[in-house]
Amino acid sequence: MAQNNHYKKGFVPYALAAFLIGFVGGFSTVLGPAFVRDLDIAYNNTTWTALAQAMSTAACAPILGKVGDVIGRRRTLLLGIAVFTLGNALSALANSLVFMLVARFVVGIGTAAMGPVILAYIAMEFPPDKIAKGFSLYMLISSASVIFGPTLGGLMISSYGWRAMLWVCVAICAVTFGVCLITAGKEISPPQKLQSFDLLGAVLVLLFFSLVLCIPSFGQNFGWTSKAFLGVLIVASVSLAGLIAAEKRAVRPILPGRFMKRRAFILSVIALFLTQGLMQANMTNTIVFVNYTQGAASAVSGYAISVMYLGMSLGAVLLGPLADKFEPKRVLTGSLILTGVGCGFLYLFSATTSTLLLMASLGILGLGLGGNGTIFMKVVLSGISQQDAGAGTGTYGLFRDLSAPFGVAVFVPLFTNQITDLIASGATEASAAVQAIHLLAVAELLCVVTGIAVIFFLPKIHNKGAAACD
Repeated sequence: MAQNNHYKKGFVPYALAAFLIGFVGGFSTVLGPAFVRDLDIAYNNTTWTALAQAMSTAACAPILGKVGDVIGRRRTLLLGIAVFTLGNALSALANSLVFMLVARFVVGIGTAAMGPVILAYIAMEFPPDKIAKGFSLYMLISSASVIFGPTLGGLMISSYGWRAMLWVCVAICAVTFGVCLITAGKEISPPQKLQSFDLLGAVLVLLFFSLVLCIPSFGQNFGWTSKAFLGVLIVASVSLAGLIAAEKRAVRPILPGRFMKRRAFILSVIALFLTQGLMQANMTNTIVFVNYTQGAASAVSGYAISVMYLGMSLGAVLLGPLADKFEPKRVLTGSLILTGVGCGFLYLFSATTSTLLLMASLGILGLGLGGNGTIFMKVVLSGISQQDAGAGTGTYGLFRDLSAPFGVAVFVPLFTNQITDLIASGATEASAAVQAIHLLAVAELLCVVTGIAVIFFLPKIHNKGAAACD
């Protein structure tokens, strides 16, 4: 395939879309609490507003990645921005929980359309020796754009309300769409014929992976033996069996089997779940920890997201590009060690933990996660064919987007339930929180060590191109 000498200029609309997802997404972190408070409904409903968007973002990624292969990356990008804009407009008009859930689901569809084509552009159009830098730039844009969203969103909600904040988001989306329409240029990726589209597979992918995200939430909110949880579990199991059967028969499956069977994909996804899921879990658990020990959760919540994402931005810039110069396995090991150091700092927490130590733990963890996220993309997507670019990046995006909810589902209950049990046995709140955070540190370090062991078995890809396809 001929090298695209104008790949930097062509990346502009994709970079703008990545910024849009992160910047507007940052606003959504403060939307849920304001919405449920305004409608005077139970606070725990914020979980469902976030889950509705996460479901469509993850489950629709491989489907819309495949659509991108068919209609072209430029068209899919613009379509994604349009749907993203519509979802935010519907959110601004929401007057009930159900309306808001539908609106956030639409926002997730727009995100799912943009994400795979951004990654596919980097994988297909950047020179082979610049791909890791391209993914680093993507991670930098995605992480840095989130930093100011929660703060600005909170200020707007305090002054004008959550609906006004969302209309500002809609205006940002509309301007971005116009700029991307002008700068996108001609379609680079040749559209493919819409033949034998795996419609059944698309429906089952959406159904199964949406339900997978619901399982932990249903179990924790309704009970692990409740009818609601068991019903979701049964339907998810049946849909998984149907999905496996449908994908075996499909001529062009939504989930590309030859891509998913690669050692680089399987091992990277395992390591991804063991490590990247810690990101959101540690932010939540740190806030809960400070609430129990110092009663200052509001102080921590203001900087926790910023420090974590600042660290991720630096990790993407400093560590990610090293995968173009050195064997990615070696660089990944180093970034995972940094992740472990950030988790290890949890073991130093006490009832009087200083703000500096809290920031150091989150910042170092973010530094490692930023490097991990960038290099995993390099490993998984190296050697991918033009034919599989959209479906492959969409499939990877699916599992990447599932990793954070997975971490939250595992580590937040591990921490909070341990605190509850210790308090019930007679411990003070502060003592229980310290003991629980130390247990969490040990559990997370074991996951990081396991992740490093998994990385050891990854295939070498540095300067080998197609060798990554095994």
